[in-house]
Amino acid sequence: MTEPSKLLLTGASGFIGSELFKQLSDNGLHLIGTARKPHGDSIMAVPLDTKNWSPILNGVETVIHCAALAHVPESSDKDFISQVREYNVVAPQRLAKQAKEKGVKRFIFLSSVKALGESTAQGEAYTSQSECSPEDLYGESKRDAELALKKELSGSATELVIIRPPLVYGPGVKGNFKALMGLAKKNLPLPFGAVKNKRSLVSLGNLVSLIITCVKHPQPLNETFLVSDDHDVSTKELFETLTRAYGKKPKLWRCPVGLMRFGATILGKKAIADRLFGNLQLDITHTKKTLNWEPPVSFQQAMQTCVNHELNSSNNPDNQ
Repeated sequence: MTEPSKLLLTGASGFIGSELFKQLSDNGLHLIGTARKPHGDSIMAVPLDTKNWSPILNGVETVIHCAALAHVPESSDKDFISQVREYNVVAPQRLAKQAKEKGVKRFIFLSSVKALGESTAQGEAYTSQSECSPEDLYGESKRDAELALKKELSGSATELVIIRPPLVYGPGVKGNFKALMGLAKKNLPLPFGAVKNKRSLVSLGNLVSLIITCVKHPQPLNETFLVSDDHDVSTKELFETLTRAYGKKPKLWRCPVGLMRFGATILGKKAIADRLFGNLQLDITHTKKTLNWEPPVSFQQAMQTCVNHELNSSNNPDNQ
């Protein structure tokens, strides 16, 4: 497969999509970006549930589908569940069908490790062959989308590449990771000194690097890839690294993990406790070997970049 002359990137204004759009553009590729709202002259407004992608797909050789409804509350009504399915399952299948009909060579789908599940047993890790067992609505939607895409593109000339990242962090990150950064910045004494769990994360830079590798890969690809920084961390190491990135000395004290889990459960925060104290590891051996790829940015470098961006934004509100 030669370097694609024209690409379509959905979700081009999002946290992942905007950085991917920038780097693909810097690579000199002919790029079409879509998002819910237009952004300048480069990204057009195309709703996720649009019925006709054909005019946009003219001449496109590679589709990168990053768009999705990602912020899914734990408790949802039937209408919202239906909307999640429309945006996260039906929409990518519809796009894939029309891409196939237009002769698109490669369809890259950004899925999630949540399609596999929420945790791994101690000493074990998910692989590209692990069975899917999602535990929430978002994870179910990603699993169902993967299955729908495989069914749609099976036996066709359009290659399907599925990428499953864990938690993605980087400059401008929001949500739970931004909250963790806030705690590290305040450098309050925290009871995580005895936490020895292992979790896989992936920096925005490493994820974008992998996606671009999949775009440019010269050999046929019909694969599912896991991605991470290839450096699994405990909650203790995560807070220590973030705190030092802020130029401070960590203040972590030891508290029995079982006691913290019990307290969190009593307070109705079991899900948060699972993320703080549980394991979620990805084995990316298959990804590295198949694509001849290594994460280009180290965990420590990526954390420092993330913190530096937050500090710069705090000091210059106009940059936020």
